[in-house]
Amino acid sequence: MVWWVLLALLIVGSAAAGIDDLPPVSADPDAVEPVVGEPVAADTVAVAVAGAGDDTVLRVGDVLRIDLPGEDTLNLEFPVDRQGRIRLPEVGYLKVAGYSLAESERRIRLALSQVLRDLSRLSVAREASTVLVKVLGYVVKPGMVTLDADGGVQSALEAAGGLRAGAQLDRMQIRRGDETIKFDYKRYLDTGDPTVIPKLQSLDELFVPASPFVGNVEGALGSDKLAASGDAAEEDLGIKVFGEVRSPGLFAYKPAMTIVDALMRAQGVTQFAAVDQIRLISEGEPKRFNLTAYLDRGDPALLLAIQPGATVFVPRQQEEIKAGRNTVYVMGEVARNGAFENSDNATFMDILANAGGPTRYAETRNITILRADGSVERFDLHAFTEGLSKLRPPKMGSGDAIFVPEKTDQNEKSWIKVSPTRAVRIIGEVERPGRYEWSDEMNLLDLLSHVGGPTMKADTAHLRVVKTDAAGKGRVEVFDLERFLLRGGDLSALPEITAGATIVLPAMPDDPSDNKAQWMRLPAAQTVYLFGRISAPGRYAFNDSMGFLDLIAAADGPSPDADLYNVRVNHRNGKRVEVTTVNLARYFETGDDSLLPKIRPGDTIFFPDREPDWREKTKEETIRVLGAVAKPGRYSFNDSLTLLDLLAHAGGTTANAWTDRITVVNLSCCKDQARVFDMERFMRKPDFAVLPVVRAGDTVYVPDKTQSTAFEVRQGITDVVRILSLFSLIEGLGE
Repeated sequence: MVWWVLLALLIVGSAAAGIDDLPPVSADPDAVEPVVGEPVAADTVAVAVAGAGDDTVLRVGDVLRIDLPGEDTLNLEFPVDRQGRIRLPEVGYLKVAGYSLAESERRIRLALSQVLRDLSRLSVAREASTVLVKVLGYVVKPGMVTLDADGGVQSALEAAGGLRAGAQLDRMQIRRGDETIKFDYKRYLDTGDPTVIPKLQSLDELFVPASPFVGNVEGALGSDKLAASGDAAEEDLGIKVFGEVRSPGLFAYKPAMTIVDALMRAQGVTQFAAVDQIRLISEGEPKRFNLTAYLDRGDPALLLAIQPGATVFVPRQQEEIKAGRNTVYVMGEVARNGAFENSDNATFMDILANAGGPTRYAETRNITILRADGSVERFDLHAFTEGLSKLRPPKMGSGDAIFVPEKTDQNEKSWIKVSPTRAVRIIGEVERPGRYEWSDEMNLLDLLSHVGGPTMKADTAHLRVVKTDAAGKGRVEVFDLERFLLRGGDLSALPEITAGATIVLPAMPDDPSDNKAQWMRLPAAQTVYLFGRISAPGRYAFNDSMGFLDLIAAADGPSPDADLYNVRVNHRNGKRVEVTTVNLARYFETGDDSLLPKIRPGDTIFFPDREPDWREKTKEETIRVLGAVAKPGRYSFNDSLTLLDLLAHAGGTTANAWTDRITVVNLSCCKDQARVFDMERFMRKPDFAVLPVVRAGDTVYVPDKTQSTAFEVRQGITDVVRILSLFSLIEGLGE
């Protein structure tokens, strides 16, 4: 048999010696191995373009069709990958790019001869030609795309999902090996001239740059925003137009461009433009252009020529400031700011009415009058119009100014607009804490309503109001807002709020299982402690409106192994400690509320374990189960149970249990007497009268068969038989 194997190896070796002229093929997709004795391209790009003018030469992206009747693994299409190779079944990778179709067929035939015998009917044809192009840059889906042989730049962009908003069309690039070809795709779209864009070849990289106005931060930009920013590609050659124009930006330079052309590119000037003072900076020289004069005369000689990189600035028209002995100035949140002529009979209300009156954002409580002599006077227009103030409107003189400030919004960042003498601070658990302007006609409920009310975590039973007396010392007043909202009462019971006060709504602590550090904020006199077999033990906030069941529900209820018959409550009232035992199971059965204890802040509730530690009971209170049972140990037992109940509680006997020799040692009543119970016999003929009596303090032992003498003897005989059988087998082999 060995001779036949050696002969077969010699035959295979002689057959392999006939294909030495073909390089070894590789199973590694990244390996490119040259053909011995034939020219090889310098890199993958050269392989891709080799024979670009000869249609018979294979290139990257071509698809070959190999047919061999009877071989299903070959009757397929084989694309030429980026390394110029195809993958042949059971052979590996073979390079074909850069070779003619006939030469490639010879190479394929020679490679397949290593694994196949009959190749007389093998045929190789080029099924299709494609172009592999990598599209990068500002396109929707950058990556490698496959195009038809006649596919161009537009087809590649479409295959990549199209251009993104902000792509720079006049600076596109084609990278071909070490060569970079730049072209103007915008010109092609404008003229349709195909000579503007180069032809694509396999392994080309088409790069689309982004417009310089896109910025360094990615964002959604529409065409209108991009157009409003200008269309110049290079800042040093673009025309900068800014100031009082509708669309300032950087615009592309065009030959013979004038300053009017630049203004038109910026969509014209605004209504506030000083059209007679337009400035042009071109080639480092500032010039002034009068657009009004040009429009009036139409003289082309007035136009200023623009050079690349020029700057056009349109200033804002400045109105002439009115001044005089009868002028009063109105500023701030009024309909029309400005200087108004005042007569001797004009009042404060007349001047304010001439300015259009205060706007909806005006703070009419704190209008400021700036006198010509430098003095300042304040007037509460709101109180005057509501009839709350007896003050009359101030008299106005020439040179005086009326300033109407902006109303302080609840989200206003500049909180310094309201002085401390007119504001209150509210912090803590409210929807919108902050600093708010205060009026004495409001009360605490008005303020809480204005800030959105307390949050769900607010401890409304301990609201604090901090006031400062005339000596500058702080005084704290605690108010039970929760009791007031539930039971009502006289509004005079609300704490008095004045400007400068601080209202604090403390937070209720979080779930103790989440963040126990939050409970440090709550005094111990306002909490109750829960320990033991409960789902979420910890420290819980408590007040007089809550009961025992509220606390248990807040802690997610007792755990499954809790002893509901012996719940203990420690009452601590500061003088002595009193312990109450609660039978919670009986309450659930009867619904008697008198069984539930009265809980006060500072109490402790403990849920004991339903199965206490066995060491807590003496040997006279338990019974021991030992030997071949599933769960040996100590068990609680009473006279209503039998030996069978005890064995069932211990998980039953094991498979090796000697059930006809169960021993019961009576230590409780019969002076250390032992009895043997045959459970197998009992199961065949049940008679409860023969069950041994088991009491607390007894021991039940179930022996194991593997520990008996008979089992050891049988095991020894089995080992001897195995040894003799082994010797007999050895002697038989020797013969």
